[in-house]
Amino acid sequence: MKQADILAIPPKVLTQEQRAFYFETGYLMLPSFVSDEWLARLAVVTDRFIEQSRGLSASDSVFDLEPDHTADNPRLRRVTFPVEHDPVYEEFGLRGPIVDIAEDLLGPNVKYHHSKLNFKWADGGEEVKWHQDIQFWPHSNYSPLTIGVYLEDVDDAMGPMGVIPKSHDGELFDLYGRDGNWVGAIDDDDLARVPLDEAVWLKGPRGSVTVHNCRMVHGSMPNNSPRSRPLLLHTYAAADALTFQGSVVDNVPLSNTIVRGEPARWIEFDPRPCLIPPDWSKGYTSIFALQQEEGAGEAAQ
Repeated sequence: MKQADILAIPPKVLTQEQRAFYFETGYLMLPSFVSDEWLARLAVVTDRFIEQSRGLSASDSVFDLEPDHTADNPRLRRVTFPVEHDPVYEEFGLRGPIVDIAEDLLGPNVKYHHSKLNFKWADGGEEVKWHQDIQFWPHSNYSPLTIGVYLEDVDDAMGPMGVIPKSHDGELFDLYGRDGNWVGAIDDDDLARVPLDEAVWLKGPRGSVTVHNCRMVHGSMPNNSPRSRPLLLHTYAAADALTFQGSVVDNVPLSNTIVRGEPARWIEFDPRPCLIPPDWSKGYTSIFALQQEEGAGEAAQ
C-alpha cells in the first residue's frame, strides 16, 4: 500500500505528523505509550522467564544466555518468540495497543511476523553491532517494521538502540563476512558509507515505544549501568508482504497471523533486491551469539 494511501486513512493512535515523520526518517519514538496496567502484566511474565532461566546452563530454543550465566546470577540475552510461550505476551502482541501503531503505519491489513524479548543485562550487557533486519527474514516488499517496548527506564548508560535517520531509503548491506560466513553485522569498510555521526539514540522512560523500518541501520552499545534493559520487540508487515522461505523465523506457528483487516489477495513486490540469508540449520542461535563470534563459522552460506 502506498504511503499516500495510508496517510489518507484516519489514524487510530498516531498523529499525521508522526506518520509522516516515520515515512521520511524510518523510525519513531513514542515516550510512555504503553499503560502501567499492561507493563505490570508483562513484568510478571518477564520475571517468571528470568526465574526459569536459572535452571539452565546453556542456551536452548527459548532462552539465549550470556556465556557467564549462572543460577545465582542469571544473565539472559533473549527470550525467543515470547508471543508463542505465554498468553499475556500473545494478547499484547496480537491484540494489544501496539497493533494500532502497526495499522497506522502499514494500512488496514496487517500481519504479525515474530517477537523477541531482548535483555541487555546490567554491568556489561552486550552490544548489538550495526545491522539491518530484513536480510534475516526477506519479504517481497519492505513494509515490515519492528515495534519495541521499554519495560524499564532506558538512559544513555544502558545502551539504548541507535538509529541512522533515513537509512531505510539507502543501501541494503551485505551481512556476510569476508570468509563467506554470515556475521549479521555491517562490515567496517561498508560502515564508512554510513553517517554514524547522525545516529539518534532512543532513550526513554518505562513504557516508551520505538518503531523502526526493516531497512533501518541500527545497533546499540553495551549496558554499563547496574540495571538491565529488557526490550520487548514485535515485527509486523503489510498483509501483502510475502515472507520468503529461508527466513530465520520459518515455521513459527503464529507467524503471518493476520492481526488487523484481511489476508491479501495480491502480493506486493518491491523491485529493490534483498540479500539471501544463510542456511540457519547450521547453528544460528541469536544475533548476540553470532556477532560475539560464539561458535564462529556457523550459519555459513
